[in-house]
Amino acid sequence: MARYKTPHRGMKLLPVDFERQILPGSFEHALCHLVDHEMDLSTFHARYKNDDGGASAFDPAVLIKIALLAYSRGIVSSRKMEAACRENVLFIAVSGDSQPHFTTLAAFVSERGDAVASLFAQVLLICDRQGLIGREMFAIDGVKLPSNASKAKSGTRKDFQRQLKKMETAAQKIITTHRQADTALSDDAVAQREAKKLARLQEESKQLRDWLEKNTADRPGSKGAVRLSNRTDNESAKMATSKGVIQGYTGVAAVDEKNQIIVDAQAHGTGSEQALLAAVVTATETYRAPTTVITADAGYHSEANLKMLAAQQVDAYLPDNGYRKRDARYADQAIHHAKPDPLWNKTKQQKKPPCFTPADFTLADDHTHCLCPTGKRLYRNGANCTIGGYKAMRFTGAQQDCVPCDRRHECLRKPDKTKTRQVTFFQGKRSGPSETDKMKIKIDSDTGKSMITRRFATVEPVFGNLRGNKRLNRFTLRGRTKVDGQWKLYCMVHNIEKLAHHGYAVQ
Repeated sequence: MARYKTPHRGMKLLPVDFERQILPGSFEHALCHLVDHEMDLSTFHARYKNDDGGASAFDPAVLIKIALLAYSRGIVSSRKMEAACRENVLFIAVSGDSQPHFTTLAAFVSERGDAVASLFAQVLLICDRQGLIGREMFAIDGVKLPSNASKAKSGTRKDFQRQLKKMETAAQKIITTHRQADTALSDDAVAQREAKKLARLQEESKQLRDWLEKNTADRPGSKGAVRLSNRTDNESAKMATSKGVIQGYTGVAAVDEKNQIIVDAQAHGTGSEQALLAAVVTATETYRAPTTVITADAGYHSEANLKMLAAQQVDAYLPDNGYRKRDARYADQAIHHAKPDPLWNKTKQQKKPPCFTPADFTLADDHTHCLCPTGKRLYRNGANCTIGGYKAMRFTGAQQDCVPCDRRHECLRKPDKTKTRQVTFFQGKRSGPSETDKMKIKIDSDTGKSMITRRFATVEPVFGNLRGNKRLNRFTLRGRTKVDGQWKLYCMVHNIEKLAHHGYAVQ
């Protein structure tokens, strides 16, 4: 039988040259060269005031290296960063055997969100100097990630006031029970349990009361709506994803097509992608050439955004939600919708009878009102509306007619919640094509179809790298400034990797 040398896997004392552990062409080599020779860290140094006294502080350059190297390895926990600086040879070499405490690393990452933007801009300028930015097409996309906030603590001020009232009522009930038990024999275990419950209710009610006093108004949403507040992180938002509803932020990135360099990175506490396009277009203005094309997916499509792009004379391709139905390449997509979901109940559900349609209503000749199938009058509440580029008139029924009507179940989808019926009559398209109509023509052209494919191939691998390779599955900080800084750090890691792959700082 063959004999082999036994590999040594335990501890061994070795003479280690830290400089030789950082190999040219690697990510850590590009990182160290950037931080030591290219980056201006004066903003970070200005925070330290221990020239004449006090203990020595850790060099910000060392802390930046540790944080970025950890993010590149999928390490986000400050405790694991501290352990790596103690046990991993590469971390020891990059940090110069500094071994900062995890509280130092956590405070540095969380409290420097405003200064990270300058580092991101400096790395981007170096990428441009190296010729990695082509400026032919910028692809915009976003990812919704949960944050360090409790989804259960979301609601409006009325919701929180109602919760506070319930807590105070429950606490008062326990106090009353205790007073009644003082005159009779009681179980000590039950009394202790009730006392703990009372202390918890009083503490939670105090926190809720303090939050209501500090936040005197609801968060404003789009079109006058109210956006849910959150008592853990009020700048985060409840947003729907393919895996359910989360409490978090949307990380948006604009990626250049040539080498997939991220030219802009922002994190926002909203799930509405339409509301985020203008900020990204403005931020990328200094990097765009007159011929740069902006592409995004259907989530960013809206008439307002298209008008904004047209006003700024930006060549853009933003498909609408129905572009796949018009594209022959997606002709067979219906077969996938027909497939049953294994997680769903496959039993046939009883179909609800259809409600009255506008064809069942009679429009008056003078267009002042219309009549419902029961002969009741609906009054006009929108004489000159525009819906999807079409002229429209809206009519609403009176509560005195709709509420007692015997045919509500035939007229309203939710008769138990909706009081009155609304009907809209369309009168043809407005004069001149809308920006949406113009964009549909662009998207349906051969160039538009090519742009959709190019956008996908440009931006999706970037998010695959950040979420798959870097294991970015949630934001660990609270507050938009801190989360935005953490998102920029991850995007900066991606850009530094691109610099390393293209031979940056290799002699």
